Amino acid sequence: MGSIVAENRKSLMLFSGRGFPELAEEIGQVLGVAPTPSDSYEFANGEIFVRFKDSVRGSDAFVVQSMTEGVNRWVMETLIMIDALKRGSAKRITVVLPFYPYSRQDKKHRGREPISARLVADLLKTAGANRILTVDLHTAQIQGFFDGPVDHLFAMDILAEHVAKKFAGRPMTVVAPDSGRVRVAERWTDRLGGCPLAFIHKTRDPLKPNQVVANRVVGEVEGRVCLIVDDMIDTGGTITKAADILFDEGAADVIVASTHALLSDPATERLKNSRISELVVTNTLPLPPEKRLDKITVLSIAPLLARAIREVFDDGSVTTLFGGLS
Repeated sequence: MGSIVAENRKSLMLFSGRGFPELAEEIGQVLGVAPTPSDSYEFANGEIFVRFKDSVRGSDAFVVQSMTEGVNRWVMETLIMIDALKRGSAKRITVVLPFYPYSRQDKKHRGREPISARLVADLLKTAGANRILTVDLHTAQIQGFFDGPVDHLFAMDILAEHVAKKFAGRPMTVVAPDSGRVRVAERWTDRLGGCPLAFIHKTRDPLKPNQVVANRVVGEVEGRVCLIVDDMIDTGGTITKAADILFDEGAADVIVASTHALLSDPATERLKNSRISELVVTNTLPLPPEKRLDKITVLSIAPLLARAIREVFDDGSVTTLFGGLS
C-alpha cells in the first residue's frame, strides 16, 4: 500500500480578541459555536501574551477583533493571535475585522506620507493570515492591499431596512456628506426605491485633521427627510455641519446612517447638541454607556458576519449575501 487515506474533516473554530468580546459571543451564538477559551494578558511593560487553551491543529480558524479605541493595542494583539494559530498548525486563518484599522490612510495626499492601510494588510499577511473578512471599507481599493482573498461585506441592507420601516411614507432625500461618498449614496437611493440624491460640497484643511468646512448643498432637500449616509463617524464634525446646512436649506428632518461609530471626543457632545433626530449605526465597534445617547440606534452586525463566516467555511459564495453586489 503506497498511501494512507484519511477522512476529510473540517472544523470551524472561533477566536475572540479582547477589543469587543461581546460581538464574538453574539456571532458564536448565531453559528452555534463558542469562542475558543484563551489566556490573554499584558506583561508589566505592556507586551501582550496570548495562548489558546484548546488544540487548533487543522482547524479553519476565524479571529474576530474589533479595532476600538486604543487601536494599536488591538492591532498588535490580532497579530499575536494569528501567530499563535499559525504555530499551532491551524489549516486556514481568516481575520474578521468588522472595522478595518487605518483605513483613512489609503493613499498619499502629500510627499513623505505613509499608506498605513497597506502596512496593516502586510502585517496581517506576514503574521500568517490567509483571508480577511471586513465590513464597509473606507475605500474599496483597500481590498487590493492584501495578497489574498478579501470578503468585503456591506451593512447597507441592515441600516436601510430600519430607515425604510421607520420613515415609510415621508419624502426622503439621501445625502452624501462629501463628493467621495456619492457612489455609496447612489446605492442607498436604489435601495430606498429611487429617492432623490443630494451631496454637500465641502472643503477640508489637509493640515488640520477632523476639521471640516461645509459650503453648500447640491440637490433637492426642502421639506424632505434628509438621510446622511457615511461609513464612519469619528468626531462628528462632518455630519453635524452637514445637518446645519441642510436645515438652512429647508430640510424637514435630518437623520444619519453610518456603519462604524467611532465617536471620538467631542462627537457625543456634538451629536447631543445637534438637530439630528436619529443616528443609526451598527455594533462593529463597542459603544460604551456614556456615549449611548437617546438619539442613537444600534443595530447588530453579528448575523451578517456569522452568515459570511459560514459561507467561507463551507466554500460558498459571500457575494450571494448581497444579491451579487460587489
